[in-house]
Parts: sequence; C-alpha cells; structure tokens
Amino acid sequence: MAQERQNALGEDSLQPRPEHKFTFGLWTVGNTGSDPFGTSTRARIDPNESVRRLAALGAYGVCFHDDDLVPPGSSLPQRDEVVRRFRATLEETGIVVSMATTNLFGHPVFKDGAFTSNDRKVRRYALAKTMRAIDLGAELGAPVYVFWGGREGVEAMASKPVGDALDRMREAMNFLSAYIVDRGYNMRCALEPKPNEPRGDAFLPTVGHALGFISTLDKPDMFGVNPEFAHETMSGLSFYHAVSQALWQGKLFHIDLNGQKIGRYDQDLRFGSEGIKDDFFLVKLLEESGYSGARHFDAHAYRNENPEGVWDFAAGCMRTYLALKEKAHRFAADKEIQAALEAASVPELAKPTVGKYSAAAAAELQSTAGDPAVLADRGYYNERLDQLVMDLLMGLR
Repeated sequence: MAQERQNALGEDSLQPRPEHKFTFGLWTVGNTGSDPFGTSTRARIDPNESVRRLAALGAYGVCFHDDDLVPPGSSLPQRDEVVRRFRATLEETGIVVSMATTNLFGHPVFKDGAFTSNDRKVRRYALAKTMRAIDLGAELGAPVYVFWGGREGVEAMASKPVGDALDRMREAMNFLSAYIVDRGYNMRCALEPKPNEPRGDAFLPTVGHALGFISTLDKPDMFGVNPEFAHETMSGLSFYHAVSQALWQGKLFHIDLNGQKIGRYDQDLRFGSEGIKDDFFLVKLLEESGYSGARHFDAHAYRNENPEGVWDFAAGCMRTYLALKEKAHRFAADKEIQAALEAASVPELAKPTVGKYSAAAAAELQSTAGDPAVLADRGYYNERLDQLVMDLLMGLR
C-alpha cells in the first residue's frame, strides 16, 4: 500500500502540503479543553507557536477571531506589537491567513445577541467591534470575513420578533459590506449558519436560510456561505447536500470541516472520526467541483489529550482528508463502479429533460411521455452501487 501511495513526484500522497490549502483556526488547535462541566485541561498556546507547529505539519493557513490574536483590553501599542510579531511569524513560516472573524458571543455584553440585541447600544458596540476586527483581518491579508451569529437567537419566543431581528441583521451586513468597500479591502463575506447552541433557536439556522437571506442584501455578490459539517449535521440535515447547493449557486466562499454525531451538541470532532461515507462524498465533491478555497478544520482535540495530542489531532484531520481524496480518484478510475453508475442512469440526470418551453415541445411531450406501468418496472441498482462505494471505503477494492 505504501508503494501505491507514491504520486508522480515520488512523494507520499498522504503528506499534507501547502497546495492542499489545509487551514486551522487559532481557536481550534488553541482549544484548552474546557467545557460547560469542567475547566481547562491544557494551557493556552501562543498564536505564534500554533503557526509554527501547523507549518511543520504541512498546513497552508490559519484563521482567527479578533480576540484569538489580540487579547481583549489591549492598548493600541500592545495591539500593534501583537500584530507585528504575528506578521513576522507568518512571513517566517509561509503560513497565510485564509479567513478572519469577530468574537460576538464570548463577552457578557452579547448575552442577548450582537447585531440582533434588543439593546440598540449593544448593537452599535457590536458593529464598532466588527469594524476594528475587519481592519485587523485586512491588515493580515484575509480574503474572506465570516459572520457567525453565535448569540443571535432566542429562548423566549416573545422576546424578539423574527422579522425585526432579520431587519437588524440585514442592516448590519449592509453597513459592514459598505465599510469594506469604502476602505478598499479586497475581501468577501460569508455567513455561517447554525440551528442552535448557544441559543435555543438561532436566526439563519441552515445554509438554505442563509442563501435566501443573502438575496435580500444591498451587495449580494459580496456574500456567500461558510457552512460547517457539525452545524448541518446537528439537526439531521445532509452537509453534502448543503455544500452542493452552495456550490451550485456559486456561494461557497469558505468551509468548516469536522466530525459530528446527529442530534448531539456541537462536538467539533476530528474530521473523519464520524460519518466516513458522508466525508468521502464531501471530499469528492470539493475536489471535483473546482472549489479553490481553503479546507478549514473547525474542530479540536479531545478534552483528555495533552498538548502533544493537539498536533496528533491536527495531523489526523489532514491525513483523513488526503486519504479520502485518494479514494475519490480510485472511484473515478474504477471500471466496475463506473459501470454501476451507468446502470443506475446517473449520467442521464445531467441531460435536460425537455429544454426551454415551446408550444410544440409541450405537444410533443404530451404525446410521447410514456406508460407509467412500463416506466415503473425498471430497477435503479442503487444497492449494488452503494455496496461498491462501501467496498472502496473499506479497502476491499
């Protein structure tokens, strides 16, 4: 098997390299293992150390919230010194910043929301904090700015009319996108949906909600989505379908990869540790669609890991992705799988059904639509096709 993994350059195809565009958030490898039931089990990692360790593993980039990099309450000289050191580390390692965002959920000021807080003063503070964070992201070259509404939602249904909340969310997105344009930043924006947690019911809970919302904005072309595997899976939805629709609409600007069990809290498990078939088709989709953005791992090591286990976690995310990428290549080259796709009429779905409407086409369709009893008699051979996929993933072919 080791020989089979040698690519044309004689390099191990499971070795991450910058061209694979694997990225990690400073909050992911920097996760200290705390949860609602227990305090930290690991010390905080300096962002510069995270960058160096990720570079050594073959990663491409990092992402950050404003507070991940610049400690809250820093003076302007302190902020500038943190940024200077971080930029020097990026230059030293070749690591890039693929995305930036704002922490609008951690501080108690955001307990009722940020852009949708019932308190207008809080909403204004959230906008000002985000503008400063956008400046920070632009200063470090982030091409994408992500908005995750961590506290944008409700527990008490009477507390926030949804239409008013969406008005305030739209106002914020319109204002901030205009700020980006006014400042001349080469930056796109991405919405990150999540159905619940930490709020009982979140606004813009799914990729579909986010895509619909984007169409109402002043600058819809500036906005796409940053879907996360765990967020769609939490509510039992197919992440593969969500990403497929985002690609279909040209709106996949960034992506968060991790592992998740259906119906659980947001687990942020190592990519590939759950739902391997879902992960396979996701990797296959990304690699075959022409998506050229970052493959970002928004996950963290198990709470029972020590600091070295964090880097085992990071290496595992990338290794699994590359292994599934290799499986996708084998899928495309496997003659028996390709024959099974033909038997299931998979290529036929790409062919137009009727084309554009005309009266003549409508009349022809009515006269040749066929006998439903005859059409219903065929089988689609999905069992065989799916088993061939399983055989591939289990190393049986």
